[in-house]
Amino acid sequence: MSLLEFARGPALEGALIIFVFGIFWRLIGALTASPPILLAKPRRQDTFIAGMRAILTRSWPLEEFHNIIWFQHYSGYIWHISFFIVLLFFQPHIAFFTSLTGLSWPGLPNNVILVVAAIAVATLIALLVRRLRYRVLRQISNADDYISWVATILPLITGFMAYSHTGGRYETLLALHLLSVELLLLWFPFGKLMHAILAFPARFQIGAAFGRRGVRA
Repeated sequence: MSLLEFARGPALEGALIIFVFGIFWRLIGALTASPPILLAKPRRQDTFIAGMRAILTRSWPLEEFHNIIWFQHYSGYIWHISFFIVLLFFQPHIAFFTSLTGLSWPGLPNNVILVVAAIAVATLIALLVRRLRYRVLRQISNADDYISWVATILPLITGFMAYSHTGGRYETLLALHLLSVELLLLWFPFGKLMHAILAFPARFQIGAAFGRRGVRA
C-alpha cells in the first residue's frame, strides 16, 4: 500500500470516524451537563429572544473595547471566512464532498481560491506573531493553542505545495495534504477548534441565562 492509498483509504476513514464520534461526544457532554439549580423566580420568560440577541451582540466587540482588540477581531473574521471559502468552494474539495454526500455546488476559479488561501495563511502567521509578541497572550496560551495553529495551517501549506507540484512528486504531495487534513479532523473535536461548533450555542446559553435574570447580555 502506497502512502497515497493509505491517506485516501484507512487514514481518511479512521479520521472521519473519530471526527464525527468526537463531535457527538462533546455535544452530548455539553447537553447532559448538570444544569445549575435556579431558585430565583425568572424576571423574563423570553429567553429565546435574549439568547438570539446575545449571538448577534457578542459577535461584535463593544465600542469601549474596539480600539484595543480591533486587530484580533478583524483578523479573526478574515481568517475564518477565507478558510471556509477555500474549504467549500475549491473545485477538488467540492468533488470530495460530493463523493461523501452526493451534494454538489458551484466552485470558484482556482486563481481566486489561491489568493484567498494566501490571505488565510498570512492571517494565521500574523496572529501567531501577535501571540508570541505580547507577554499576556504568551502567558495565557497553552499547548492547545499552538497545536490548533499547526493543525490548521498545515492543510493550507500542503495544499499550495500539491497544487503547484512544489517539493516532490504530486502523489506524495497529495498524500501529505490528505494526511494534514486528517490530522485536523483528528484534533478538531478535542481541542479549541471545537469552538467552531460550540461558539454560537454558548453565546445563546449566556444570553438566555442573562435574559432570565432580566439582564441584557
